[in-house]
Amino acid sequence: MSSTAVAESSGPSRWVAGTVEFLKAVRSELGKVTWPTRPELVNATRMIVVLSVLLGLAIGWLDWLLNLILVDGVAALSR
Repeated sequence: MSSTAVAESSGPSRWVAGTVEFLKAVRSELGKVTWPTRPELVNATRMIVVLSVLLGLAIGWLDWLLNLILVDGVAALSR
């Protein structure tokens, strides 16, 4: 069967042919990827963990501050 015959057919054979072409394209693209070295990967992971902790602390601090202002502050005004 030629490629035009497969493209013109319908049903499972067209789906299988499309899937095979997709997987070939994926494999080709993965060959073009520049993968990080181990030290680069470790450094990036450390940066992500540190920034995540700092962001978590900042959000927690803002939550505490806004809770203090909006909940306790408004309650004190209404007494």
